[in-house]
Amino acid sequence: MVRGIRGATTVDRNDAEEIREATQELLQMMLAENQLCTEDLVSAIFTVTSDLNADFPASSARGIGWQLVPLLCATEIPVPGSLSHCIRVLLHVNTTRSQREIRHIFLRNAVFLRKDLIDADN
Repeated sequence: MVRGIRGATTVDRNDAEEIREATQELLQMMLAENQLCTEDLVSAIFTVTSDLNADFPASSARGIGWQLVPLLCATEIPVPGSLSHCIRVLLHVNTTRSQREIRHIFLRNAVFLRKDLIDADN
């Protein structure tokens, strides 16, 4: 069955290496927490806030072996007052887990985005 897994993280500045490290940390944690491997991935959609343009998060995913996974990047809607320097991802995965068993991962300042999903995991 295909399920969606949400994740997000933030960086301190618009720097390619910082974006790469934060994205890879997030993706690796999403796989580990949901007991998934690259073969389980269907696709991934990344968004970044408009203040991040130094690198594509999809490039970071390819850097950890996701070359065969369809990846897409887009810019997040610039809502006034929203979290800046943020990288978001929606993974589509093949899994036998129920929606309640899915672990959504929010790191750094992104923990405030979907506190309801984080609290549901505890």
